[in-house]
Amino acid sequence: MSKPKHPGFATRAIHDGQEPDLSTGAVSVPIYATSTYVQDELGKHRGYEYARVSNPTRDRLEKNLASLEGGVASRVFASGMAAINAICAMFKSGDHIVCGNDLYGGVPRLFNQVLSGYGFEFTFVDTSEARNVERAIGKKTRMVYVETPTNPLMSLSDIKAIAEITRRKKIELVVDNTFMSPYFQQPIALGADMVVHSTTKFLNGHSDGLGGVVVCTRQEQAEQLGFVRKAAGAILSPFECWLVLRGTKTLAVRMLQHDCNGRKVAEFLAGHKKVKKVFYPGLKGHPQHELARRQMTGFGSMITFETGSLANAARILKRVRVCTLAESLGGVETLISHPATMTHAALGEKGRKAIGLTDGMVRISVGIEDVDDVLADLDQALA
Repeated sequence: MSKPKHPGFATRAIHDGQEPDLSTGAVSVPIYATSTYVQDELGKHRGYEYARVSNPTRDRLEKNLASLEGGVASRVFASGMAAINAICAMFKSGDHIVCGNDLYGGVPRLFNQVLSGYGFEFTFVDTSEARNVERAIGKKTRMVYVETPTNPLMSLSDIKAIAEITRRKKIELVVDNTFMSPYFQQPIALGADMVVHSTTKFLNGHSDGLGGVVVCTRQEQAEQLGFVRKAAGAILSPFECWLVLRGTKTLAVRMLQHDCNGRKVAEFLAGHKKVKKVFYPGLKGHPQHELARRQMTGFGSMITFETGSLANAARILKRVRVCTLAESLGGVETLISHPATMTHAALGEKGRKAIGLTDGMVRISVGIEDVDDVLADLDQALA
């Protein structure tokens, strides 16, 4: 008799941590909206004491997300930035962190304008070349932080190659997997020590809740992050935990449609005379297309394209009707944004120029609408 097959991704997304409630049989995980828990007597309780420390809905979500990323445990936080801050809180003043130079704008803002004031040292390098990472590592380096694909330039880092370096140097590799979701990319399987997501994005998938998660490969990481969360209090509410659990149930089917639509929109933009350049790993012209094929099982729905000027970008963004002009990404609706004045405004003109982010760039998170409607909207906006 053959061994039981390991459940597939969609099965785990629907069932791991999402088991029916034992007391009532409820198929949907209950929202435990409580701040505290009764104790039977001094020193005796039922596993829960205070909601900042633990909550049954949150426990279920953490089990679910750890399963999807192939980790041993996870810890969820009030936002993606709170999750990244908690990772950094695992280190101490004087420690050095090597990180990508093309990241979501809130990350360098946290690193340069907050954590540097507490004695952390940061070196920003182009992580698309693993040798740049190795050259930047010094005696005080404790972590390498990469985002792949990057926001918004869609540059890829070779996770396996960088993991070989960090393992040899005995330092932590943390990968932001928000753009791909665990459905299309598995950083832990490629050697990452921790994986971070803004659960606000594809994991939630419905643009109705903020959150962040760190998935761990060692139990001591989870314990340390749990202590940081307990001490600092950046918890994810039971309701928002439930929203993410609701979201992950459909993650597999949503990501397939995001990917299908994303490929079609990228091809359309690449062939449009008003578009100067398209940044999308699924296009054969992308300089890291072959790495994308090796490292990811799909190309997703995040696309950046160059319009040539701020005026061109503004005109397009004013004309869209199906696409929604807004911050964020990963929702079922197509979201379109202007990185230079929105997600990456904090970098400043000099900082954006250093990484090649222009005023004419537009970023689009392709949703799961009928793709012909999205294409028609973009066509009339570009006309």
